[in-house]
Amino acid sequence: MNDFCRMISSITRKTIKRAGNTAFNFFLLLSILIISACSGQRKDGKDKVRNCIELNFLSKSEETAMRKKINAEEKAFSLDTIFQRKAKVQGFNGAVLVAQKGVILYRNAFGYAAPDQKTPLTTGHIFQLASVSKTFTAVAVLILADRKQLALNDSVQVYLKDFPYHGIRISDLLSHRSGLPNYLYSFDEKRKQGASAPSNDTILKWFSQASPLPAPYNRADAAFNYNNTNFIVLASVIQKVSGLTYPEFLRTEIFEPIGMAHTFVDTLCPDTLLSLKTSGYDRNRKRTRDFYDGVYGDKGIFSTVDDMLRWYMALSSNCLVKRHLLHEAFVPRSFERKSRHNYGYGFRLMTNPENMNELYYVYHGGWWAGYSSMFTFDPTDDYVIIVLSNRKNASVYENRAVIDLLDAHHVSDTGDEIDSL
Repeated sequence: MNDFCRMISSITRKTIKRAGNTAFNFFLLLSILIISACSGQRKDGKDKVRNCIELNFLSKSEETAMRKKINAEEKAFSLDTIFQRKAKVQGFNGAVLVAQKGVILYRNAFGYAAPDQKTPLTTGHIFQLASVSKTFTAVAVLILADRKQLALNDSVQVYLKDFPYHGIRISDLLSHRSGLPNYLYSFDEKRKQGASAPSNDTILKWFSQASPLPAPYNRADAAFNYNNTNFIVLASVIQKVSGLTYPEFLRTEIFEPIGMAHTFVDTLCPDTLLSLKTSGYDRNRKRTRDFYDGVYGDKGIFSTVDDMLRWYMALSSNCLVKRHLLHEAFVPRSFERKSRHNYGYGFRLMTNPENMNELYYVYHGGWWAGYSSMFTFDPTDDYVIIVLSNRKNASVYENRAVIDLLDAHHVSDTGDEIDSL
C-alpha cells in the first residue's frame, strides 16, 4: 500500500503541472486526499506497532503475581549487590536495567554524567550505544526485506553500483562474513592529511576511488571477521532503498513506532533532550569528537536504559518484523571453528560449543569514544540486561553473575567479547 501511495501521489503531482485551472483544482483536491490518507496510513502503522509494544508490559495485578512467581525481591537484592560492587570496586559509571518476564527487577545509576564536574547520573541519562547500534541497523534491513524492498541474497551492487568489492551479499554484511577491509584502519592517511570528518558517503567514495584498492581480509562468506565496514555499507543500502537518510529511517520506522522517545542518531539530539545527553570519558578526561563520529550504521545511536527495554520488547515479539524473519537474526552463521561465540544478523550469540546451533542467549557489546555498552537478552527465558556507561570500563561486559541469577541453566561468559566499537 505504501508503494501505491507513492506511485499515485507522484502521478497526481505530474498531472497537476499539466492541468488547466479546473483540472488543477480537481487534481489538487485529489492529491490532498491521497496524501492525507497515506499519511494517516503511516500513522496507523506506527500506532499499531506502539500498541503491540505496550501489550508486552504487564498490568499492575499481572506484575504483582509475576514478581512473586519469579522471586523478584530476592533477585533485586542480589542484583543491587552485584552492581554496587561494580561501582565501588571496579569503577563502573553508568546506568543499568534488568527485567524478566515483564518485571523490572532492577534499575539504577552510578557515578556521574560529567565526572569532571561531578554531575550525578540518573537512569534518564542518554548514552552512546557504540556497536549495540548494529542491532538497529540489522533490524532496519530486515524491515526492508519484510516489505520485499530488498533481498538478503542480493549482491551489494544491486543497490550501490559503484561499490568496488564484488561477490558480497547483503547477508554476508549482516553476519560479518564479507571479508571486507575495516574502514577504521584503511584511510589513516586521510586523517593525517587533515581531511574533513567523513560521512558514510565519503567512506564509500574513498573506497571506490582508492588506488590501490584496500585489500580484503578474505573472500566473501569464507569466514567470520567482525568488521565495522559491513554495517556502514548496510546503512548506505538502507538509505538507497528507502529514500530516507539512515537517521530518518530509524526515527520513523523504529524509534517513533516503538516509543523510544529518548533515542536518536549522533548529533540529531532534540533540544529538549540535550541536558540528558552524556559525553564519553576515559577516566576523568572528556573525549572530544572523533574523526569517524559522523559515520553511522556501525555505531552512533544514543539511548537510555528504559528505551532499550522497549527495544527488547520489540525484539522479543513480532511487532516490527514478522517472527520468522526476525528469527533469522538469531541463527548462528559461522562454524569454521568450535566456539561458544557466534554471530547471526547484527547480533552476537552465545551457543553450546559442542552443538553451535544450540542458542543460549543473544547479546551485543560495544565501546567507542569513552562509552561502553552491553545488551544481553534471552527471548526464550524472557530476560534482558542493559548496561550503559559513559566511562570506558571492562566491568560493563562482565555479567556472568547476572545471567546465572536469571537463568541457572545456561553457561555464560561474555568477558572476552569486548567489541572494537
